[in-house]
Amino acid sequence: MLKKNSTLILLLTVAITFVSCKNDTIPKPSSYLRLDYPIAEYTHYENDCHYTFDINSNAIVTEKGDCNFEITYPKMKATIYLSYKPVNNNIKLLLQDAQKLTYEHVIKADDILEQPYINLEKRVFGMFYQVDGNAATNNQFYVTDSTKNFVTGSVYFYAKPNFDSIMPAASYIKNDVQNLMESLKWKK
Repeated sequence: MLKKNSTLILLLTVAITFVSCKNDTIPKPSSYLRLDYPIAEYTHYENDCHYTFDINSNAIVTEKGDCNFEITYPKMKATIYLSYKPVNNNIKLLLQDAQKLTYEHVIKADDILEQPYINLEKRVFGMFYQVDGNAATNNQFYVTDSTKNFVTGSVYFYAKPNFDSIMPAASYIKNDVQNLMESLKWKK
C-alpha cells in the first residue's frame, strides 16, 4: 500500500511538472512612464513692458525685445512664447491673426476647445484655446485691453507631436498658462 501511494505521488508530481512547464507566451501589458512634477509656485514677473504676470518659479523667462518673452521649461522641453503688439485701431486684425494661428492646427487636431476669459476689474479680455491631438501646439491664448495692448501666447514642445506622450507635461503647463492669463495686469 505504501509503495502504491509513493508511486501515485511520484506520477502526480511528474504530471504537474510537465503541465506547469508550458512555453506559452503571454504578452505583457504596455507600460507608461509616470511623470510627477513639483507643485507649482508662482512668482510675480515685473518688467519694463506694458504688462506684468505671474510665472511658475521652475520656468526661465527670457526677454526677446519689444516686450516679447520666451518662458522655458528645460525639464519638460517646452516653451511658452509671448508676443506683444500695440493696438492702433487694428484690434479686429489682431484678433483675426490670433484666431487664424490657432485654427491652422485643425488639420492635426482632434478638437479645439475655446475658453473665454473676461476680467472687467483689470480690463483683461481674451481667449484660451486647448488643442487636443497631435498638433504642434496644444495651448494658445490671447489677451487684450481692446484699446492699447494685445498679447498672444503659444506652448510648444521640442518633441514629435504625440499627445499621449506629452499629456502630463501639457496639463502641467496648461495650468501655468491659465495662471499667467489670470494674473496678467496692464501697466498704466
